[in-house]
Amino acid sequence: MSTFQAPKGTYDLLPPDSATYLAVRDAISTPLRNSGYGYIETPGFENVELFARGVGESTDIVTKEMYAFETKGGDRLALRPEGTASVLRAALEANLHKAGNLPVKLWYSGSYYRYERPQKGRYRHFSQVGAEAIGAEDPALDAELIILADQAYRSLGLRNFRILLNSLGDKECRPVYREALQTFLRGLDLDEETLRRAEINPLRVLDDKRADVQKQLVGAPSLRDYLCDACKAYHEQVRELLVAEGVAFEDDEKLVRGLDYYTRTTFEFVHDGLGSQSAVGGGGRYDGLSEMIGGPSLPSVGWALGVDRTVLALEAEGVELRLPSTTSVFAVPLGDEARRVLFSKVTELRRAGISADFSFGGKGLKGAMKNANRSGARFTLVAGERDLAEGVVQLKDMESGDQSAVAVDQVVEVLRTKLA
Repeated sequence: MSTFQAPKGTYDLLPPDSATYLAVRDAISTPLRNSGYGYIETPGFENVELFARGVGESTDIVTKEMYAFETKGGDRLALRPEGTASVLRAALEANLHKAGNLPVKLWYSGSYYRYERPQKGRYRHFSQVGAEAIGAEDPALDAELIILADQAYRSLGLRNFRILLNSLGDKECRPVYREALQTFLRGLDLDEETLRRAEINPLRVLDDKRADVQKQLVGAPSLRDYLCDACKAYHEQVRELLVAEGVAFEDDEKLVRGLDYYTRTTFEFVHDGLGSQSAVGGGGRYDGLSEMIGGPSLPSVGWALGVDRTVLALEAEGVELRLPSTTSVFAVPLGDEARRVLFSKVTELRRAGISADFSFGGKGLKGAMKNANRSGARFTLVAGERDLAEGVVQLKDMESGDQSAVAVDQVVEVLRTKLA
């Protein structure tokens, strides 16, 4: 065993399991790519203040979970704990919002980092695919993103997930609710840290998972009762669009989400087969985030879906993805001349778009055929001196066991036909 191991709370993605993660990423991103979203990639670390301002000083992410450090040059940086703030920062820096065509539609995929207590479904290093639509205030945009996430999950074969939906109001109506909620919370028996959080962002207290806190929250003022007419109308349009497209959802007036930048529409995808870590993804509208980080007013909406938890959801439902074989043809040479000829054929097959592999290391026939079996290849090419003297190689169907001689110069064409 190696002297070193992966850090606590992290994991290595290794074949063959890694193929499932790649398939999940592809399935989530496909509806986005088909809907005008372009790919963006940002650095793995950013200025600490980007997350402190955007994600929120009162959030657990910033106060407890962020990996922050100081560089030799004195810069205060942090490994990115989420994607939205970084994507918006990059879009603003590149002036994408000034190019016309709003909203700017972007999707991303990458690793994120939070110092959390490791458990199944919760890691310190995790993978997400996300989407952001920047620069437009339109209920149809909110609905579009929810529908695309729903489409992605259904394309994977998932069925036992639920969409929770809520509205958090805006800068007009939320302050009134905030004051009412703070008054209510001050009358509860809460610890000092929770009371401090209530003064900074009382909505975050509603998201507290502790049973003793939740018990006291019974009878708390409901944000729904404080929404202004504009927010009510906006939320109703989102709901109507989802209903019209047959996307089922549940209204959840306690849904807050863990980031301070959300306004109006907020939603979460949950899977009941995952235990306490039931959220597989979520998002919402964040109309004021651009101004929080020094940009112009750019109403925006987005989501992030967890690749790790989506894989766990697939396992919980017993869904097995149909993954393409990594190798279609495996070449087994017997002798030096056969090595030269079959190596050339493998290269030719790859150039023709056929996945092919080769028996390296000079193994004998028995060992090489074991490798061919392990590769999952549909066909095996075997050649020795006698075969080459006759201008042929042996083509074996690994499923049926049938074997036939094929002319060396016809190998690529024959396999292309058989694999079509």
